[in-house]
Amino acid sequence: MSTVTLTGTAVSADGTAIAYDRHGSGPAVVLVHGAFTGKGHPTLAGVAAGLAPWFTVYDYDRRGRGGSGDTSPYAVEREIEDLAAVVGAAGGPAMVFGGSSGGALALEAAARLPEVTKLAVWEPPYHVTADAPVLPHDFAARLDALVREGRRGDAVELFMVAAAEVPREAVALMRADPSWPEVEAVAHTLAYEAAVMGPGNALPAARLAEVTQPALVMNGDAGPAWMAAAARAVAGRVPGAVHRVLEGQAHAVAPEALLPELLEFFVVA
Repeated sequence: MSTVTLTGTAVSADGTAIAYDRHGSGPAVVLVHGAFTGKGHPTLAGVAAGLAPWFTVYDYDRRGRGGSGDTSPYAVEREIEDLAAVVGAAGGPAMVFGGSSGGALALEAAARLPEVTKLAVWEPPYHVTADAPVLPHDFAARLDALVREGRRGDAVELFMVAAAEVPREAVALMRADPSWPEVEAVAHTLAYEAAVMGPGNALPAARLAEVTQPALVMNGDAGPAWMAAAARAVAGRVPGAVHRVLEGQAHAVAPEALLPELLEFFVVA
């Protein structure tokens, strides 16, 4: 893991403090997490370590997680402002990498933030084929309602089973594990993920067409076919996007598989 050279906070437009760790030196790269994870998570910590010799890498907690605040009411626009605040803390323009629903957030942000200069994403989980999970259009509201009822574990289970295709039997084992309270602690942010993805995780084709920055879209060949289809669809909608398939990788991608692609993409002018 890379040495953290600075731990700090950026202040978002609504006053929310967004906590970040800074690694390395060089041009700025901001990492955007998906569901359940935050700064220091092994996957993006590995990415930060691998990029740090050439880049200043900002690994931040999205709102509602870790050291970041969580000002109500939630809106996807607030998360875009959070990313803009981290880019500002980096000193100006920055390149961005987002994984899973964090990739979807990064795509939404890139369409609106010219200070994002390059964008790389890993398997944004849009549903574009019939084999993708079928989610209710009020998925975010259902998740939020469960949390408000004090049923945080049920919210996590709903998200895992319906969106992440985790078998109920596996979730039952997770609920018996001593680490389960840590998972429940971020249950309120699962409605945020659903809001970022939009109703039914439908592909936001018009928004993707507004992304003008150089873009790299990646997926693995060892995961569900619907995720590969989603990556192809994103690459097809973002003008000029490059599409890469990483051999042997599933959705839980290894950082050492991402690094060669990210280094090539971020280094080349």
